[in-house]
Amino acid sequence: MTHHFRGSYTVAVTPFTEDGSAIDVAALKRFLDWQVAVGVPGIIVLGTTGEFLTVTDDERSLLVETTVKHVAGRMKVLVGTMNAHTPRAVRYSREAEELGADGLMILPPYYYTPTEDEIFHYYRAICEAVALPIMLYNNPFTSNVDMPAKLVGRLTRAFENIRYIKEACMDVARVFDIVEETEGVMNVFAGERIFESYQLGAVGYVNPYGNYIPRASSRIWDLLVEGRAEQAKRIQNVITRIDHIVMEGHPRYGHQCYSKALAGAVGYPVGDVRPPLTTFAQLGEEGQHRLKQLMALIAELDAMPAVSGEHVAA
Repeated sequence: MTHHFRGSYTVAVTPFTEDGSAIDVAALKRFLDWQVAVGVPGIIVLGTTGEFLTVTDDERSLLVETTVKHVAGRMKVLVGTMNAHTPRAVRYSREAEELGADGLMILPPYYYTPTEDEIFHYYRAICEAVALPIMLYNNPFTSNVDMPAKLVGRLTRAFENIRYIKEACMDVARVFDIVEETEGVMNVFAGERIFESYQLGAVGYVNPYGNYIPRASSRIWDLLVEGRAEQAKRIQNVITRIDHIVMEGHPRYGHQCYSKALAGAVGYPVGDVRPPLTTFAQLGEEGQHRLKQLMALIAELDAMPAVSGEHVAA
């Protein structure tokens, strides 16, 4: 199994038509071309940001097939294939492999609060069905279960497919714990705290900001690898300010409608979110006010030499 995932991978929104009734294929292709053009090394479709729970099986097939064919090897494509029902997760994983995906990102079974043995058997069923590399997705806020480092180590030792994890438990020290527990075999992708995660051994970043600032939010990881920590910190500081504006007064995943609104505002319209998520239109004047604040921060990022491509000393 040959694979090498590194850097900042955009966890993508799913573009919908204006009325939300279908996937907007033309918008998807424009969005993908934009990601490639600014140097994003990989994209993850049908994650939390991609509203995977609102997408039908037919839409899932269309989205994955269109993405893989249109990208045509220009960047890596990972697909979220999680489900609360193990056979369905297996089916989604097989389909993604058949359609040419480079890898899978898989949350544990959600809602049920499964035991560690139940989680192990879930991943075993998927690993026995596919040969693709699998990125575990640890997000206790959505799955209602936190996979500790010892369980990650158990999965890593048991299954050759499992060599990546998106770690989003809000405890940045977990990055170090996983690297230590797996003796460096597991490749950790940060789900937050980009700079700190890199310092603790992460090799990449699963990046929701790539939906509207893909150049800046992928460049930050390049800067870290290049040893240009101060430039990376400056980008992260602006991203933190973006987070604060979006999250004030909104639920943890209130960012989804803002991600779509911002993508449209910078020239790549992707529609709005599907219910039950709050649409950007429903935010009214508050949404418009926050959007102006966010666009000012995007302009600040675009003006940074490290983002724009101008030479700047390390």
